[in-house]
Amino acid sequence: MIISSFKLEHYFAKYEFNAKYLLSSSDCDGFSLNYVLSSAEHGELELWNSLTLGYTESEGHFLLREAISRHYNSIKPDDVFVLSPGEANYILMQTQLDPGDHLVCMRPSYQSLYQIAKDKGCVIHFWEPDDKGLFNPDDLAKLVNEKTKLIVVNFPHNPTGYYPTREELNRVIEIASRHNTLLFSDEMYHKLVHNPALLNDSLCDLYDNTVSLWGMAKSFGLAGLRIGWVTSHNKKLLGMMKHFKDYLTICNSATSEVLSMIALNNSERFIEVNLQKIRANKQIFQAFVEKHTELFDYYIEPGAGSTAMVKVRLQEPALNYAEKIVKESGVMLVPSEMFEYGDQHFRIGFGRSSMKDALAAWEAVI
Repeated sequence: MIISSFKLEHYFAKYEFNAKYLLSSSDCDGFSLNYVLSSAEHGELELWNSLTLGYTESEGHFLLREAISRHYNSIKPDDVFVLSPGEANYILMQTQLDPGDHLVCMRPSYQSLYQIAKDKGCVIHFWEPDDKGLFNPDDLAKLVNEKTKLIVVNFPHNPTGYYPTREELNRVIEIASRHNTLLFSDEMYHKLVHNPALLNDSLCDLYDNTVSLWGMAKSFGLAGLRIGWVTSHNKKLLGMMKHFKDYLTICNSATSEVLSMIALNNSERFIEVNLQKIRANKQIFQAFVEKHTELFDYYIEPGAGSTAMVKVRLQEPALNYAEKIVKESGVMLVPSEMFEYGDQHFRIGFGRSSMKDALAAWEAVI
């Protein structure tokens, strides 16, 4: 199978490590190793100091899976499979889909949530937002039928920041359960909900035929660990994914597993710090939008996650504008072409402490 180019990752490879400011990153500032280790409690520091750099259990260290399971209501350690997030997307599509299968996926979205299926010859319909960036579950219902093999959702949503109400989430579950359709729930921004009172349970706790994905990269600000996991009550599906992993990474990094365990067991020291930064940056960006109404068509304040999608008034494609801006100001913007979603939007990231400086540099060349 020939896999298509990953547009967003290629774009980041071009600018991420040489642009002065990243205004469109989906992750938060990374925490230092010293910060992680200083957060250790519950005997984790002993694990770190006695660590040997050998092979690890393919499905993930039991203590890590136990730490993960405590963030769910119905998930036990045996319902957890630890692997890198991108690897999880790839394995799920390879093990659960055949050419000609029908699936529905949100768009705009991270390309790996649908590209493997597309390149395998699957039939894909996209659930897209309305003119104001909101997803209506009734539109999803029109796309799903008795032949739908998989529904792919992403809450909190990257890039729009959309987060469903509990009623909207129940409607998604109702649509999937009508035909017992497998639901793949990308929850990489789980618990990054700006108003904690609105936090929903993971979909794997609400609908048994769900595979939920989470990891260390977004909510915890630990992207460099390359640790994620899937959770599901579908033991057969998890078994198929475990067998496939034997041909890829085989097992996880021993150091990353222990560091992930520390963060999971002391999650408030990571998630809450990121939430405070995101809330502050939202206010900064809102003031910027209000100051430059001639540039922005609309901006919907995100309710969760660390990103938003803004529509701009341009006389040229967003990609052209972004490449001029990064050369003139050092500010990297991700245009909507990277999400195959028209050419008049940009993704904005709220997880970096450089937001104010990045906006000042952009403003200087507007």
